[in-house]
Amino acid sequence: MRRFWTQGPVNAQEHYVVSRSDEIADFIKRVGEGRYVVLFAPRQTGKTTFFQDALAVLVADSITEQTADYFPIQLNFDVYKNTSVTDFYDNLYHDICEEIEHLFQRRDGTPPEALIQLLADTQLTNPHAMRRFFRHLDRLLTPQKFVLIIDEFDGIPQVALSDFLHTLRHIYIAGKPRCPHSVGIIGVKSIAQLNYDRSISPFNIQDEFHLPNFTLEQIRELLGQYTDEVGQVFAPEVVAAIHKQTAGQPVLVNRFAQILTEELDIPKSEPLTMAHFSEAHTQLLHDRNTNIEHLTTNIRRNPRFESVLMRIMERDEGVDFNMDDDIINELATYGVIKKSTDGMCEILNPIYLYRILRTFKPIVNGLEDQYVPGGGPEEFLNYITPAGYIEMESLLDNFRDFIARAGFKILQVPDTPQESVGRHLLLAYLDQFVKVIGGFMHIEVQTGRGRMDIIITHNHQKYIIETKIWRGDNRYQAGKKQLVAYLRSEDVTSGYYIVFDHREDPEPRVVTETIEGLTIRSYVIPVMQEPPSKVQNASAMQ
Repeated sequence: MRRFWTQGPVNAQEHYVVSRSDEIADFIKRVGEGRYVVLFAPRQTGKTTFFQDALAVLVADSITEQTADYFPIQLNFDVYKNTSVTDFYDNLYHDICEEIEHLFQRRDGTPPEALIQLLADTQLTNPHAMRRFFRHLDRLLTPQKFVLIIDEFDGIPQVALSDFLHTLRHIYIAGKPRCPHSVGIIGVKSIAQLNYDRSISPFNIQDEFHLPNFTLEQIRELLGQYTDEVGQVFAPEVVAAIHKQTAGQPVLVNRFAQILTEELDIPKSEPLTMAHFSEAHTQLLHDRNTNIEHLTTNIRRNPRFESVLMRIMERDEGVDFNMDDDIINELATYGVIKKSTDGMCEILNPIYLYRILRTFKPIVNGLEDQYVPGGGPEEFLNYITPAGYIEMESLLDNFRDFIARAGFKILQVPDTPQESVGRHLLLAYLDQFVKVIGGFMHIEVQTGRGRMDIIITHNHQKYIIETKIWRGDNRYQAGKKQLVAYLRSEDVTSGYYIVFDHREDPEPRVVTETIEGLTIRSYVIPVMQEPPSKVQNASAMQ
């Protein structure tokens, strides 16, 4: 039986796969036109799998009697990273020879004597020798067109980068016929990012290729393969929820499916429901899988990343998706952010947002003992009714009172930007609550910036809390309407709205009202800006 897979490239014999037929057709078309194609995308987005599948199509086409045959080989530069220029070209030559021989074997053919002699006589020591080698190779392969696909291009030694690309550029602009006829370059960093001296790019003939995340329909196709083989059905709302929480990120989609089909021990006779989804979602939110480790490692690389990410999440006006800005460029390269429909920055998906907040949240904020007055965490059980429902109003009233009790101590929470401290404390407070009661909690990211919805699920009930930073009364009122629309989409009749007020003269509010037939309880919670002693000293000096 096939499996969902997250540990490297997938293949249809062993794994459930998304057929990228449209994208492969697009790439093959570009190969036919002789383009030099580049694909730069974050790790674990399916690049290697895609190009292996595209290569298989090219190889299959080569076996036919078509006049436009291709002779495609694939290289991997990851192993060249720390080599000298001489060693780079020497290893490149040997790898090209092995791949040429391998392709003949796949075709059940034998290299002609002239090609065998060329490979035996050639020595690659520099880019000029490489250019001459390709010219000779072209004459021996005609009418087949040599196609070169290079995976992990980031591994090219820095000292070899410029001359290597200049040589490919020279071959390209010399016109057709040429060898290589087409080149595919795959990596994480773009040519501009690899060109560390910031000079004009030596590869300005590149044709950029975009490999999108899975669409909802592709996720249906992927999960449907499992259903066809095993018989276990994914509820439609589960498929939609997986797409919403992952934004189609391939590894996260497959990891969701792994947990649901292999790790939760759900009988294969039962359909996979939203209750199962919540359990799998909670596991994934706290998973230490490779994709999440890449995320958390990358966002810690630069101290400035935290402030930019928090600004993206907390500002209604947004942050311009300006790829000329080094910080934005790096975060996009690592797959942390993407360009929204209005040209602003957006966190890639809700799972990443949750893990970003957890990454920057202090392990201990020093205020845990003050969450519930007069007792330990078990006192959270007092907010559960005899029927098993959450008394959300009382729970959030207590959070408001906790912020007031803590006072200036919230300013002492370590390593937390001041504007983020309210949300950090709310998440920490609710996280401890759901652990005590055995519930589930996750985050939804809405299209409106500056807003974040926290979803708590317990005893088959869903509780929705929207959070914002105070940005004026107009935005405060608009946030209520956004919450109403979201409640309707989730088929929930009541919701909670928490706005953190960081002004010097805040206006605390607690209001329960009915809007469009739904109940909204709103809080405006003051967040102290500085210790009282500092305020008093400033007043005394005036």
